[in-house]
Amino acid sequence: MPATLTINGQSTTAAFGATIFDCAESLGVRVPTSCHKQGKCKECLVEVVEGLELLSPRMPEEKHLDGRFRLSCRTAVAADAGAIRCHTMRRGHMRIDLSAAGLPQTLRGISAHPPVTRCGDAICIDGQEVDRSTGPIHGIAMDLGTTTVVLRLFNLETGEQVAGASFENPQRFAGSDVMARIHYDSIHPGKLLRRTLAGYLSHTIEEFPVDPKSIYEMVVVGNSTMRDLFFRQSVHSIGQSPYRSITELQMAEGRRASTSLTETGRRSLLPIHPRARVWGAPVISGHVGADAAACMLAADLAHEERLIAIMDIGTNTELVVGNRRRILAASCPAGPAFEGGAIACGMPALDGAIEEVRIAADGRFQLDVIGGGPPQGICGSGLVSLMSELVRTGQMNERGRFEDGPHRITLDPQGSVFFLESDVNELAQAKGANSAGLQVVFGNYGIDFNQIEVFYLAGGFGRHMNVQAATRIGLIPPIPEGRVVQAGNAAIEGASLALLSQSKRRELEQLARHVEHCRLETHPRFFDFFVEGCLFKPMEPAHQVAE
Repeated sequence: MPATLTINGQSTTAAFGATIFDCAESLGVRVPTSCHKQGKCKECLVEVVEGLELLSPRMPEEKHLDGRFRLSCRTAVAADAGAIRCHTMRRGHMRIDLSAAGLPQTLRGISAHPPVTRCGDAICIDGQEVDRSTGPIHGIAMDLGTTTVVLRLFNLETGEQVAGASFENPQRFAGSDVMARIHYDSIHPGKLLRRTLAGYLSHTIEEFPVDPKSIYEMVVVGNSTMRDLFFRQSVHSIGQSPYRSITELQMAEGRRASTSLTETGRRSLLPIHPRARVWGAPVISGHVGADAAACMLAADLAHEERLIAIMDIGTNTELVVGNRRRILAASCPAGPAFEGGAIACGMPALDGAIEEVRIAADGRFQLDVIGGGPPQGICGSGLVSLMSELVRTGQMNERGRFEDGPHRITLDPQGSVFFLESDVNELAQAKGANSAGLQVVFGNYGIDFNQIEVFYLAGGFGRHMNVQAATRIGLIPPIPEGRVVQAGNAAIEGASLALLSQSKRRELEQLARHVEHCRLETHPRFFDFFVEGCLFKPMEPAHQVAE
């Protein structure tokens, strides 16, 4: 009986010697490639989640990979029976909000006044001609996350959004967090991480319903590591104390006036106009990057009188607290657990992911699955609701131990999705980092949680998370009802504002300079806050202690 290969949820029989790439093609699953199965472009990545031992040994072209990652064109079936499951880094559209909600600064309230303009039949950037064309002028806003990448395409003359896209960051083969990416970049010369991402971005841009050469401007936001990798900057200094971007160090030395970066389309390895401008928004400090600055722009923090907080929970959680008079920010090294990483059955928010869990009176699990089909795994919002329900029903104590003894809880009747005590440990550490960040920043500001007038939960995870469940397990503080706004992707909203408005871009630069950076690792009580935050119980009032 031949082996069975399942890729992106679709299955086929796989003959001995057939490559994963060929099997994917037979199913109509598109695997990104620029070299047409020659092993040169390094783009046809797959993550093998079952049956790794049934595949051929690694080829020389795969020496940059380890763990469960393989190049599909170099990997063949090497067994006559068995089950192989894998997925590409582009499993359709992830359920990441390309929109934002509840934010004071929205595109609807902004008149398009981009730096790219038409002067007769000339296309000009800041008044300098870069092309002659009577066709449309387009621009891209991009939120470059550690785990996910989100893009918006705009008509710069009308301000209209033309298209949007999202996909998993293919750099995940180098590790799931920024420190792993920094280490990988230091031992693999040739900017392989950047080249791989550029290939995926190029495929996405080429699928947009416009001529890529009509794209003359691009705004990039992301944490400090992701942004600097994209712009071919050394990220070594971000991985070493005091954890600063090379642009931040150069600005401190007086060698640059801003931490923002500028590149051309040609040097960005993208199919946009070769003289297009690619602008990397300024980072704030350390791991608090351009994505946090973009969130502040979307929240109109420069004009905000109320005390607000912005929390974008992810692999690198950003936390901002303040108003127009004073702003504090911190980066919480949460890791990928709440984005499905390092969890036995974890997955991103794709079709097949469990997004909500309820435990009925008879003990049965009631599951909400994205797309409505059978469950294939569980995403971040599902993990939050599952742990909340386990705590509520007494099946898990506040230390994350299962009370009934077994170390494995099966969620679906088929037994394909399960939850382990080791998963709880991963989530506890991620939660502990976020909780410690909240305690330090609020303590340094000298306020308690109930003094916040608006608490924005940013990002796709924050948008779909059950707020009551997150409060029960202590992932977010007990903010009074009605003050929590699940804002969606505030970073892409801020990037879009900076793309369409020169004044908003200047405002973004000013905001980045105005922030006080809280370095969590130097706080004398950080470890105490972290340990307390690892418990699955409601968060205590903020400790009003200063560094």
